[in-house]
Amino acid sequence: MAQDNQIHIIAGPNGAGKSSHARITLLPDFLSSNEFVNADEIAKILSPENPEKSAIEAGRLMLKKMDFLLESKMNFALETTLSAKTYLNFIAKAQQRDYKVNLIFLKLQSAELAKIRVQNRVSKGGHNIEPSVIDRRFQRGLSNLKDYLSVVDTASIYEASGPELLEIVKKNESQLVILNEKLWKEIYA
Repeated sequence: MAQDNQIHIIAGPNGAGKSSHARITLLPDFLSSNEFVNADEIAKILSPENPEKSAIEAGRLMLKKMDFLLESKMNFALETTLSAKTYLNFIAKAQQRDYKVNLIFLKLQSAELAKIRVQNRVSKGGHNIEPSVIDRRFQRGLSNLKDYLSVVDTASIYEASGPELLEIVKKNESQLVILNEKLWKEIYA
């Protein structure tokens, strides 16, 4: 049976450009559905003045929506920092239902750059993330990347610190191709 159903996991630290780079540059080439599940967007709807206050409820609603989309056999994308291993079981469940799961990870050089980008976003009216949360998510996201990379069907890892995305690694169903050895070693030094 052909794998027509797809889930795209757009991952990376806060401030990496998941919403901007992924939605505008990468996803149109991949996604045959406009469904994009993002806990930050859900939190903004729940609490427009203070989205951080609704983060836990937004996460619960995001998981419910993902289950609904999976049951409906719809293609979709979701956004995450990979700071938790929450999606590993979901990926296995999706693959059992003949979904192909693709990971797009946007890497930044440092947590400090992530903080600068988040502050820039806030100055333009975007949502804030506390610096301690950025630090925690940054480290956990990189640590968890290897686990996610081992279970997804395909993946691309990009360096997103500069003005253009630079592809570091590409994974297809049978092999991992390292395109930039230096940047790959920064991830797995």
